[in-house]
Amino acid sequence: MRLPALLAAALLLAPAPAFAWGQRAHAAIDRAALAALPADGPMFLRRHADTIADSATLPDSWRAASEPFSKIEEDPNHGWFREQFAFLRPIPRSRYAFVIALYREHERLKTSDPARAARTNVRWTGTLPYAAMESYGRLVVAMRAVRAAAMDRRAADRAEAQAADQVVLLGHYIGDGAQPMHDSVHHDGWVGDNPNGYTRDRGVHGRFESGFVDLIGLSERDLAPRVAPLGHAGGDLFDAVLAYLDTAGSKVELTYQLEKRGGFSDPSDTAVRALVVERAASGAAMLRDMIARAWRESASPPPRDLPDPLDTAGVDFDPATGSAPAAR
Repeated sequence: MRLPALLAAALLLAPAPAFAWGQRAHAAIDRAALAALPADGPMFLRRHADTIADSATLPDSWRAASEPFSKIEEDPNHGWFREQFAFLRPIPRSRYAFVIALYREHERLKTSDPARAARTNVRWTGTLPYAAMESYGRLVVAMRAVRAAAMDRRAADRAEAQAADQVVLLGHYIGDGAQPMHDSVHHDGWVGDNPNGYTRDRGVHGRFESGFVDLIGLSERDLAPRVAPLGHAGGDLFDAVLAYLDTAGSKVELTYQLEKRGGFSDPSDTAVRALVVERAASGAAMLRDMIARAWRESASPPPRDLPDPLDTAGVDFDPATGSAPAAR
């Protein structure tokens, strides 16, 4: 999936969509992540930094009504509205098991609570962690190809470009997940009970993540001092992604408190600036950690003794999805 230079330029000139960090923030997150890679990491990605940053909002371009099939598939990948699935514990380790669980809850609620049922579906709940993990898996595969080319003394240009493309996707989803309003039902204005009088204006989302970001001219230089040291060396990565999204979601009310006092229109507001920088730096750190981990994982060949997820006799096989969930 190579992105032609002409398309990259067109994306830069196009108006930023209102449903995600704008081009400036996504590019800053990607560049800061690449700059923070460890010395033994995939340094080749830095040669692709301009393409990765210029293409940072590519997944948003797949969400237009003019391309309905891609919009239907892509829209949920940018959100994780955690209040919607409080009933579901643990979170399934399969995108399709998650969607089926939502549908069953929708069916249970549609008579007793039709308003809640109308929001209990994949579009209004989101699939962001699955999109991130799927991109991560493809990145590991692409990095194995980079290593194989080096071992065989072959040109690695194509493999490197494919890895860079996966960083574009992974960076977009992880970047979105850093923004608190991507991790809450309050993504486009406060919904439901509102004792504190937070805005219900749908434009609040864009005013925070694009309007204010552009006002302060956010760049990777602002993020670099706040990018945490390398982490996530071990443990389950899906669990780490879920925890990362929970942390971002816990800051949604702070975001609305700052909006209520008019902070989003004032570039000198240090509290809003601090929140933007902290959240974007968190995204850069998580992206850096996942890229570095993918590189380490790619150093070993795929294990040959893993169970086949399509084995109907497998202990975890789910007949509703036709496969076992991702193993830990």
